[in-house]
Amino acid sequence: MTEGYIFALAQQAFNLTLLLAAPILLVSLIIGLLVSMFQAATQISEITLTFVPKILAVALVLALLGGWMAQQLSGYTAHLLADLPRLAP
Repeated sequence: MTEGYIFALAQQAFNLTLLLAAPILLVSLIIGLLVSMFQAATQISEITLTFVPKILAVALVLALLGGWMAQQLSGYTAHLLADLPRLAP
């Protein structure tokens, strides 16, 4: 096991984390921006108004992309477990 291999594993894990978190974070960001624009236009200053649309949007994204996310994560885990004998000295 070399340093290059460890860095490659860490980079793959980081890339997978970004890939799995990006859809949820982007949808939450877009919904938050739209609700904030709505609040600014109507001058509604209710702080909790953003939570319900964000929760619903994130739940919808998880329902739509949850299978793909689980497949990506299980593929990475299978890759790690397949390389386990190579990792041991």
